[in-house]
Order: sequence, then structure tokens, then C-alpha cells
Amino acid sequence: MAERQKEAKKSMAVAKLNDVPTSPRKMRLVADTVRGVEVNHALDLLKFSKREASIRLEKLLRSAVANWEAKNPDKAKELDGGNVYVKTIMVDGGRTLKRIRPCPQGRAGRIRKRSNHVTVVLDVKQTEEQK
Repeated sequence: MAERQKEAKKSMAVAKLNDVPTSPRKMRLVADTVRGVEVNHALDLLKFSKREASIRLEKLLRSAVANWEAKNPDKAKELDGGNVYVKTIMVDGGRTLKRIRPCPQGRAGRIRKRSNHVTVVLDVKQTEEQK
């Protein structure tokens, strides 16, 4: 059982990005387009997206691919063949900077500058022979 879990973790690669100065809601919109998609197709989607969050997510995905290549140097054909995909992508809220802006009649309006943490996990699709 433990050997099977070790073997499963060998094919997975993780990359994290902390304190991204984008609101989690905006980052989740971009992350939802990439979740469950093959890596090369996901990089194309992010490259041609107009959203600002896609630039950081593309860089993170490239880092995850590099981590996967470092873990699996003998399986480079699977990356080219389209077997590596984005297994999970999680966007969590990070720290919030609280600022004050003057409002009418002596009041103060609060501004929340949000940030987020993103985690990407890549995995290899299981073929029918491996099942």
C-alpha cells in the first residue's frame, strides 16, 4: 500500500505561488479554465487570455512542468504526447492589506487590497494498460 502511494507521488508535481496581489475571485476565474486540461493546451489558453491573472498563472504552470520534468526525466514523451494534465488547481485567500480612504462628511471608507495563494498539481493520465 505504501509503495503504491510512493509510486503515485512520483508521477505528481506541485508548484505553489504565495501572496499574489490579485483578488482570489479574479484568479479563480482564470484557474477554472485550466483545471483538468492537458498541460500544453492549458499553456496556450493562458498565453492568449486577456486577463491579468493569466500571466502569473502561466508562469506558475511552467514551474510545475519543470518540477514534473525534474521528477520524471525518463518520461519526457508523456509530456509531448499529452498525457500530463492539471490535476488540481487551488486558489486560497491570502493576507489582506487594509487601507482607509476619506469619504464625505468626515467618514472613512475601508479599502481591502486582497491577495491569494495558488497551488497547482500535475499528474499523468492513467492509460487502460496501467489500470
